[in-house]
Amino acid sequence: MGDVIQNNFLTASWSNLIMANYELDAALLEKHLPVKTELDQYQGKNFVSLVGFQFFNTRVLGIKIPFHVNFEEVNLRFYVRRKFGNEWRRGVVFISEIVPKHAIAFIANTLYHENYKAMPMQSFVSGRGSYEVEYRWKFEGDWNSLKIRTSQSASPLVIGSMEECITEHYWGYNKAGKNKTTEYQVIHPRWNVYPVEEHFIHCNFARLYDTDFAFLQDANPHSVFLADGSDVSVRMGTSI
Repeated sequence: MGDVIQNNFLTASWSNLIMANYELDAALLEKHLPVKTELDQYQGKNFVSLVGFQFFNTRVLGIKIPFHVNFEEVNLRFYVRRKFGNEWRRGVVFISEIVPKHAIAFIANTLYHENYKAMPMQSFVSGRGSYEVEYRWKFEGDWNSLKIRTSQSASPLVIGSMEECITEHYWGYNKAGKNKTTEYQVIHPRWNVYPVEEHFIHCNFARLYDTDFAFLQDANPHSVFLADGSDVSVRMGTSI
């Protein structure tokens, strides 16, 4: 148990994860691909996901930081894998992440070579059984929004489904230089997912992330779903 505590950089509960998934050409992701990783596809296709979720009971190195315990995050990410011995480590690469606290952005950018940005954020969750969930972030005076309404009940992940492929990535990878990558492990149980009946997305992809993703502003997601979430541990990162 002592070893687990020592290796945990962050622990928290992640809740109400909206995942809006867009298909795109592999060439758009090449410049973002960390060394020693390759794209992880689903049925031969590449995806990026716009993800919004809530942090609760956050601890950094076991310590709750005042005013930084409960907050929102919205990120744009894609999926990779790395061969380690005889196994594939399936992970995510973040194009950029948005949080409401400057200290969170500074720590993540410094220690994990992430691309965090701090800006005003809001979240709204309502309903029992059938849920309405919305994440909002204010960028250049405009409130962007990721909003969904679900069906009444969540279901376990189906083996081989897109929902399983999107959620079952337990490693994070970031560029740490021309020939160096930061790798870290994310530990959580399998999540249950809610089908989404309605969704609304207003996001300035070009200005927030990269002009390569500007076309997503008018694109319909390939799929949108809500994951219930769980307690999560993020291990200390290492260079590879």
